[in-house]
Amino acid sequence: MTRVRLGIGVIGFGWMGQAHSRGCRRAPSYFLGRGYEPDLVMAADTVEERRRDAVESFGFLGATADWHELVASPEIDVVFITSPNMLHVEMVEAAAANGKHVFCEKPVGGTPAQTVIAERAARRAGVISAVGYNYRWVPLVQYAKQMIDEGLIGTVTNYYGRFFSMYGSDPMGLLSWRFLIDGAGHGVSTDILSHSVDLAHFLIGDISRVVGTGETFIRRRPLPTESGTHYDRGKPGDPTGEVTNEDYIAMLCTFANGARGTFEACRSMMGPESQNSFEVYGTKGSIAWNFEKMNELRVYIAAEHKHTGFTTVFGGDRFPHHGNFVPGSANGIGFEDLVCIEDHEFLESVAAGREHTPGFSDAVRYVSVQDAVLRSWESGRWEDVRSLRED
Repeated sequence: MTRVRLGIGVIGFGWMGQAHSRGCRRAPSYFLGRGYEPDLVMAADTVEERRRDAVESFGFLGATADWHELVASPEIDVVFITSPNMLHVEMVEAAAANGKHVFCEKPVGGTPAQTVIAERAARRAGVISAVGYNYRWVPLVQYAKQMIDEGLIGTVTNYYGRFFSMYGSDPMGLLSWRFLIDGAGHGVSTDILSHSVDLAHFLIGDISRVVGTGETFIRRRPLPTESGTHYDRGKPGDPTGEVTNEDYIAMLCTFANGARGTFEACRSMMGPESQNSFEVYGTKGSIAWNFEKMNELRVYIAAEHKHTGFTTVFGGDRFPHHGNFVPGSANGIGFEDLVCIEDHEFLESVAAGREHTPGFSDAVRYVSVQDAVLRSWESGRWEDVRSLRED
């Protein structure tokens, strides 16, 4: 089998950069019929220890403190961007200008306007783009999409999507870049709501109108030390700074197909650890999924149930890509398996020279909704979703 050699560069070698590096390295052993051969060429990070780890532990041929060197390298075909949010646009533009295909972790831009700029740059350069809406690739989410498309739950009438997380629930958590509009862009509307709405776009379709609200519940946080992250804690009496983006966002919406939707996202919620979930209700049944139980799908089909109540469907090798990792049923896969699937799908698109989904156009599709939600929060009224894509 002839495979396309793809030189891989990763900008930002923190947790997500390392996860995608492992994904690219692992993919050949799981996807034997692939059309690509990944070659880990270079990692870029400002932290010396991470650069050393990239070479010594992950197998990169080299590492650099200057990401400009990476995007200019003729040995690199694909760039993965996993740096802090507000750096993404400059890196996307530079990578695209150098003819590199680009995978960017969400958000592609910290603000809707930045995402529009990034999408336009990639499209005009003619490079293939991808955005890290990885939950689309959960095998049971793919199966839920199939069930909806086949009409097994009838006409969809209403949808509930939410992403509740505790990563910002500790008021002593340090004021890292994630809590600053200049560092992260908007708060949960840029961060985790994007996953929730993208799943709805994938499963149901476009959103046409919204009414929304938001709040910052923890308004001040201890100032970080030089090396502090948002996982570190301050202590009472430490100097504090102002949080400048939102902890919570919610919206009601109307889908283009007439269905109604409710969405919530919160980073300061107490209890849920990583509750990215959806419930889809139709005229013949319903489907529900929660990432905290990634390998379980709750299904109710009226014609098949003699009694009311959901049936639990366990993940297994009969669902897309699950069997590449483990055989049988109810043998679960994990988050980094999901990243590996995501990376494989993108590299397959690059090797085949075809447009990838989800790509930057899907990111603009989301920020067009985000823009309407933010306008509604300010106006207190229903707002139409207007596509922000620029030609």
